[in-house]
Amino acid sequence: MSRLKDFVIDAHGGLPRWRAFEQVSADLRQGGVLWGLKGQPDTLSHTTVTVGLRNEWALHAPFGAGRRHSRFEPARVALEREDGTLLEELVGPRQSFAGHTLQTPWSDLQLAYFAGCAMWTYLTLPFLLAWPGVETEELEPWPTDSGDWRRLAVRFPRTIATHSTLQTLYFDGDGLLKRHDYNVEIAGNTPGAHLVSDYIEVSGIRFPTRRRIYARQPDDSFSTEPLVVSIDLSNIRLS
Repeated sequence: MSRLKDFVIDAHGGLPRWRAFEQVSADLRQGGVLWGLKGQPDTLSHTTVTVGLRNEWALHAPFGAGRRHSRFEPARVALEREDGTLLEELVGPRQSFAGHTLQTPWSDLQLAYFAGCAMWTYLTLPFLLAWPGVETEELEPWPTDSGDWRRLAVRFPRTIATHSTLQTLYFDGDGLLKRHDYNVEIAGNTPGAHLVSDYIEVSGIRFPTRRRIYARQPDDSFSTEPLVVSIDLSNIRLS
């Protein structure tokens, strides 16, 4: 168990190098059918995301029209002006999704919460596996046309806001993350298969720049239609 976790963290650049930084930012383009289903087709189609590496927080700027940005933390999400003036906030945001299904529209603050916890999770993996309270267990390999992928079942503590308590990560022979499975609890436990590719190296850390998310079936297979979410990252920088 620990050997695979350590192997994949080292493959992405290693904890000592990762811990030399406090945040990561990237230019972000997003597409897919999810945003229209939620009544937010263009709000975050082209923006910049910044996430913390030592605490869980995320910013999206701009956040739609009006020169706003979002500020996400697990217990609070807010929309602010460029100068930091508070426009609106939601305390205890996860509770606001009670009873939601995949088709339930999101308010701006709910979108900010989802996008914040999602991108924080994506940009901090696999280093997030070393956080206190995160538990991992190696599963049987997953066969692919390019060889078997090793898998980790991950259990997140309640102190971390993420898609679901239980998630599964798939790694290729080089230890690079290739797929990420979870259920989106705040959208009716919708199951997703999240494929990652097109790695680049930034300051010694390896990041995938292309992400495609599809509906996952009970046997963990998936179809590439419809494309639920597309995420393309560029200009990644650590500081």
